[in-house]
Amino acid sequence: MKKAIYGFSGDPITYGHIDVIKRAINIFGELIVGIGMNPAKKYFFSLDERRQIAENSLKSLPNVKVIAFNGLLVDYAYEQGISTVVRGIRNSEDFNYELMLHQVGASQKLNIETIYLPASQELMHVSSGAVKALQLEQGLIHEYVPLCAKQKLEERLSGQYIVGVTGEIGCGKSWLSQQMKALGDKMNLPVHVVDIDKIGHQILGTLEAPIYQKFRKEVINAFGGHIQQNNGFIDRKELGKIIFTSTEKLRIFNEMLYQPLLLKLRREVYGKKGLILLDSALISESEMSYLSNNNIVLVTVNPQVQKERLIARGYTEEQITHRLNSQFTQSLKEQMISNSIKNNYHGNLWRFENSQSNNLTNLQELFHNLLNHFGIKANS
Repeated sequence: MKKAIYGFSGDPITYGHIDVIKRAINIFGELIVGIGMNPAKKYFFSLDERRQIAENSLKSLPNVKVIAFNGLLVDYAYEQGISTVVRGIRNSEDFNYELMLHQVGASQKLNIETIYLPASQELMHVSSGAVKALQLEQGLIHEYVPLCAKQKLEERLSGQYIVGVTGEIGCGKSWLSQQMKALGDKMNLPVHVVDIDKIGHQILGTLEAPIYQKFRKEVINAFGGHIQQNNGFIDRKELGKIIFTSTEKLRIFNEMLYQPLLLKLRREVYGKKGLILLDSALISESEMSYLSNNNIVLVTVNPQVQKERLIARGYTEEQITHRLNSQFTQSLKEQMISNSIKNNYHGNLWRFENSQSNNLTNLQELFHNLLNHFGIKANS
C-alpha cells in the first residue's frame, strides 16, 4: 500500500482539510496527516492541541495517522520513507504559495514529489481563518468544522461552554436550568439560561424586526387567518390546536421557524461568557444537538408525576395527549442524542431523573459533573 503525507497547520482542522484527506486516502490507501509548526507564524492553538483536534476529527477514517512535526515537511517525509506530499489548494493564491513550498522542498534534493488536490467547489470558502472570524461574531460554524473543533473555538474565542437541557414537556428542565444558574451564582460562576422555547414564543408574539413580521405572515398564510390577533401577532393557543394535533403540520411549522429562531438564539448568546444552558424540549426533534456540540442533559420523569404537573399547569387530558404525541418519547430522545454522539465522535449525555421534588443533592452532583467535564473552576 503506497503511503503519502498531507501537511498543514490545522489551526484548527476544517471540513475543507478533511475533504482533501478523504480524497487522498482513495488515491494512496494510507495517509499520514502532519500538523506542522512554522516558527514565523503565530498560532491560535498549540501544536499538541492542533494535533489532538485533528486526531479527534479523523477518528472515523481508516488508514490515517495524525502526527505533529517540526522542521521541513520534506525532511520528515524522507525520514519516514514517504515519497509523496499532498497539498490542498483553494485558489490561485494558495497555488502560488504551495508551488513555492514545493520548489523550496525540491531544492533539498530528497526526491519528494508533490500532488495538488483542488478544493471541492462547495468548500472553497472554508478556511481556518474564516472559521475563527465567524466564531468571534457568534456565526454558525458547524458546517465548517467538526464538533470537537467547534467546541474548542467556542471555549477559547468566546469563553462559552454550551450544554443543551432537554426532555419531554413537564419533566422540569426549566426548573433544573434555573437551579443550576442559582448554584453558579453561589459559586461566583457565570451561568446563563437561554430558553429556546421562549424565544419561539417571542418570535410569534413580541418581536418587531422585519424578518419576524415576515415569518408571522407566512405562518398565518399556512395555518389560517383565525390564528392572527388584532395586533398582528399570533395566538399561540389557536396555533397549538393546529400544529400539536398533526405531526406533519408541526414539522412544517418547525421548518418555517428554524432560521428566525437560530438568528434570535445567536443574538441571545452573543457576548455571554461561562456555562450556557440551552433549554429546549425539541433539541432532538429539530436536530439541533450540534448547537451544544452533543453535550446534553436529558431530564426524565415518570408518567404519573408528569401528568400531575401538566394538569396543575391547566392542561386538559386531550391537550396532554396531543403535546406528548408531538414530541419524541424520553427513550427516543436518548437514542437520537446517543446516535448523534456516536456519529460525530463527540459529545456527552447526562441523565437526570426529576420525578422527586427538590432533588437538590443529585442536582448539585450533576452541576459539578458539568463543571469537571469542561474544566470550569469557581472564581475566587
